[in-house]
Amino acid sequence: MAAAAECDVVMAATEPELLDDEEAKREAESFKEQGNAYYAKKDYNEAYNYYTKAIDMCPKNASYYGNRAATLMMLGRFREALGDAQQSVRLDDSFVRGHLREGKCHLSLGNAMAACRSFQRALELDHKNTQAQQEFKNANAVMEYEKIAEMDFEKRDFRKVVFCMDRALEFAPACHRFKILKAECLAMLGRYPEAQSVASDILRIDSTNADALYVRGLCLYYEDCIEKAVQFFVQALRMAPDHEKACIACRNAKALKAKKEDGNKAFKEGNYKLAYELYTEALGIDPNNIKTNAKLYCNRGTVNSKLRKLDDAIEDCTNAVKLDDTYIKAYLRRAQCYTDTEQYEEAVRDYEKVYQTEKTKEHKQLLKNAQLELKRSKRKDYYKILGVDKNASEDEIKKAYRKRALMHHPDRHSGASAEVQKEEEKKFKEVGEAFTILSDPKKKTRYDSGQDLDEEGMNTADFDANNIFKAFFGGPGGFSFEASGPGNFFFQFG
Repeated sequence: MAAAAECDVVMAATEPELLDDEEAKREAESFKEQGNAYYAKKDYNEAYNYYTKAIDMCPKNASYYGNRAATLMMLGRFREALGDAQQSVRLDDSFVRGHLREGKCHLSLGNAMAACRSFQRALELDHKNTQAQQEFKNANAVMEYEKIAEMDFEKRDFRKVVFCMDRALEFAPACHRFKILKAECLAMLGRYPEAQSVASDILRIDSTNADALYVRGLCLYYEDCIEKAVQFFVQALRMAPDHEKACIACRNAKALKAKKEDGNKAFKEGNYKLAYELYTEALGIDPNNIKTNAKLYCNRGTVNSKLRKLDDAIEDCTNAVKLDDTYIKAYLRRAQCYTDTEQYEEAVRDYEKVYQTEKTKEHKQLLKNAQLELKRSKRKDYYKILGVDKNASEDEIKKAYRKRALMHHPDRHSGASAEVQKEEEKKFKEVGEAFTILSDPKKKTRYDSGQDLDEEGMNTADFDANNIFKAFFGGPGGFSFEASGPGNFFFQFG
């Protein structure tokens, strides 16, 4: 009897435990069903809560982890989802959906090779599973995009890298590595707002992400905000001391800033030769920094203009606008150099570009002045024809006419070849025309101001060089050339 009593006691002790276990399973199933209901209504946060309750009640059930993994995936929490999916297949290696979810999480996070392994396992368990077949193809496509992008990055074909990363991110939306590579290439392409946006999105999720900090700094660096860029590079290096790209960029940024500032100081002190050398050294630091290099080229162009090396100055300004076609200062500098070298059409073109971009009174006047100089350049230069300065006095103009008229008079060249006679006659007429304009105050004023001389009856085609000559030298037939020996002439008045 005593033995039987002990047995009853034992039985009484174990039966409640079995009942509690069954009750836990029923309660866990209830939580799972409620989670399923919320999942169907797309209330993923509540679904997550109920799946968690189910797991707490029954932590050895693979399907509960699988369901919570699916919910976390819908919430975009792929790393947590991966943990649940992996736990589900550890509990039940034949759980096909578990392997699919594990592969999907790996793929979403950018680990395409691990994703392939998961999908392969799912296909081993169910070789006709169409989802596993498609996801396996997707994972292989991502690996191919990665491979192409890596080669294109080495070739500096950044547009193609961006294209490949966009395609890869369609399958791997949570992959920070792909996003960072895309952002870096966008920065290299000068698409800074897009690059900043991608990096900022990552930093909102992970403020210590060294790669994202590096890209933020890179954008600022390429936008010529060098001091701010250095701060981001330093922060990236604090998070990852071995970050090679951040280290190189930080070093380049500091060197570029120092050289540029030294060049500016030398220029302000009037040491143009030193300024030229410093700007040249700065240009050799980083050919990828387009905006800063555009400014350096323009600065060196200004130095060359001070040194009167105008062709070199034009070349530097041209290089500046090739790098940054919105750089107004470079256009203005080049336009002035074009004007100084009498390349007026080019000057007008640059001033037009400037005025179209910034319609200020100053730019309008510069364009007007250049157009006037162009108009003048297309007319005969009467001062040059007479060989006098633009500020020549009335007497100087008369003396110049006397000298040039006698030099080119047709009678003086009557013994020359027909070709020479024709050329000298042309020059004789031009000298007369120049004298007529410059000796008349009203005509001279109109000519100097760039106004049309054909207005108000001042048609230069009507000038008669012989009549002008006769009037100047005193009456009709009052002058003639006579030979006094081979190649020698003297003139006499009647």
